Amino acid sequence: MSRAGAIFQQTLRWGALGLAALIVVSAVSTDAHARKRKRPAPAYTPPYASLVIDVNSGAVLQATNADTRRHPASLTKIMTLYLLFEQLDSGRMKLNTEMPVSLNASRQAPSKLALKPGQTIQVETAIRALVTKSANDVAVVIAEAIAGDVPAFSRQMNAKARALGMNNTIYRNPHGLPDDEQITTARDQVVLGRAVQDRFPQYYHYFSTRSFVFRGQTIRSHNRLVGSVDGVDGIKTGYIRASGFNVVTSVRRGNRHIVAAVFGGSTAAARDARMRSLIANNVNIAATRRTAPLVVEGWTGAKVQVAAAPPVPAADPRPAQVAVAAMPTPLPTPAPIAAPATAVVSPGSTDPIKPVAVRTVAVQPATVSTASLSPLPPDNRRLVRAPAGTTSSVTTVATVKNDLPPPPPGAAPGVLGVLPAKPPQVASAQVASAGGQVPLPAATAELAARPRGGWMIQVGAFDEENAAKERLVEAKDKAKAQLGDASPFTEKIAKGPKSLFRARFAGIDKDQAENACKNLKRSDIPCMMLRSN
Repeated sequence: MSRAGAIFQQTLRWGALGLAALIVVSAVSTDAHARKRKRPAPAYTPPYASLVIDVNSGAVLQATNADTRRHPASLTKIMTLYLLFEQLDSGRMKLNTEMPVSLNASRQAPSKLALKPGQTIQVETAIRALVTKSANDVAVVIAEAIAGDVPAFSRQMNAKARALGMNNTIYRNPHGLPDDEQITTARDQVVLGRAVQDRFPQYYHYFSTRSFVFRGQTIRSHNRLVGSVDGVDGIKTGYIRASGFNVVTSVRRGNRHIVAAVFGGSTAAARDARMRSLIANNVNIAATRRTAPLVVEGWTGAKVQVAAAPPVPAADPRPAQVAVAAMPTPLPTPAPIAAPATAVVSPGSTDPIKPVAVRTVAVQPATVSTASLSPLPPDNRRLVRAPAGTTSSVTTVATVKNDLPPPPPGAAPGVLGVLPAKPPQVASAQVASAGGQVPLPAATAELAARPRGGWMIQVGAFDEENAAKERLVEAKDKAKAQLGDASPFTEKIAKGPKSLFRARFAGIDKDQAENACKNLKRSDIPCMMLRSN
């Protein structure tokens, strides 16, 4: 063999060996890479919490970590909408009000409508965008339209949270995008879910929106429970990585009504499955008759006894409830928030309201205008004159007492969702008590000093006082223009062996009374006029 042939054969052998080595190395590398790819990713297990409340009775039907801090994510937008509904309710905004889009709003992270600076969006479209798409840019548009900027709006959110008794909630933005200091609890979100229904029944229906059309595009709701689970009428879902998938849900079946919250679903499907289970296990044991008070500003969010829950150890002074588990990653301790002002303010204000309990009074019937087919029941109670020297223009009264049931432990004034009582005026005051003659309270004298109209209206008489109070709330909502400054009160009267509670408004003039009755009768609310002096 020639020298050239030997060199050629040797080259072939070395080339074959190199190719074989390359194949082996490639196979080992590929196998290692395959093993690395097959290694399971760490399971996503966000911290869990849940709570189910019977709205009719106020009882807790289920609770797990209900008072442990969590991030609200887009549940934040329930409070954003609550403050927007206040603007609508007060007349400061209308559903067709155009709100401007700022550069800051347009720069928010998705989910969003991709609004551009200089554009505008109507209030009603903004409501639908928050409920369905959970649009973060729209949330900032709302915040800036109401308060001027996000920090100012966040302060309003926190003030409203305190007024509603949401004492474990802090808001730093109007949309719920990640912020370590933005925290809440399942209990607080259920309180808010109930409050938005009690305060704004005329706007709550937006939370059941399943889709809407925006600029020719149909936008569908993230809340798959609406329309797929019997009785679900809203209200809101949310997600960020730190919280998992969250939802607050309201369910009405027949006369039963529950509101529930789930935090920490690993997927939207897992969250929804858990909520379906909570609904199925609890809605059928809920009460069929409303005895619980409305959730209003000034409500303390007092805990009630948890049904079928294990007891808390004796060292824990809280009411019985499911034990609270610590979060895997502790959240920063929130900075204290100054308590909001307690002055009584007009509806729709961002300041909290200091409610005054409705008083139940027995009033000597005055002349009745024939605006009703039913005469007033007789009232022949004996009256005793007030002490000499007492001067006032308060209604002639047979008894003045507070017939409200005792509030839950630790509850503040306003727990019962009641309205201020300002007795109508007459020429002189006559007050009786079990112990004899008593002077008028200072608060009553102050109210009496105000100029009042000489007419009252009655909007119903009920076997139970709570029903009378609910009628007062409903009537005031239907006739705001005439009853905005009126004094709502209930009057207990005897009718045979039973007692009735009249629902009345005092301190209005004749024209207001006539127009109020016209408005209320159009809403199928009975109304009759009475002279109060």
